[in-house]
Amino acid sequence: MEVRRIALGAGESYELRLAGRGARGYVWTWQVTGDADAVSVSDVSEPPPPPAQVLPGALLERTYLVRGRCPGGRATIRFAQIRPPYPQEAPYDEFVLEVEVTGAAHGRDGS
Repeated sequence: MEVRRIALGAGESYELRLAGRGARGYVWTWQVTGDADAVSVSDVSEPPPPPAQVLPGALLERTYLVRGRCPGGRATIRFAQIRPPYPQEAPYDEFVLEVEVTGAAHGRDGS
């Protein structure tokens, strides 16, 4: 599991790309903890190609846009790659993004 820390100014956004396994039935889900209203998360991925054009087991990249909303907030976003028909299974992969929202714009790499 990878953990990344970033700082965003209020109104600033960060694009996160995650390799998906949609062709194998996995989807990325996310949960925001901490100051949940400090950030917003949206899936801005391109629509997937028709199933006939996807090779079995192919990786399908997903893109998420994280936007800073409330200065002074700190939130943790946990992305988990799961297969919805099997909720009892452990996630195939996980990614954690720790976000600090400041009043001014900062670099996207947390600097």
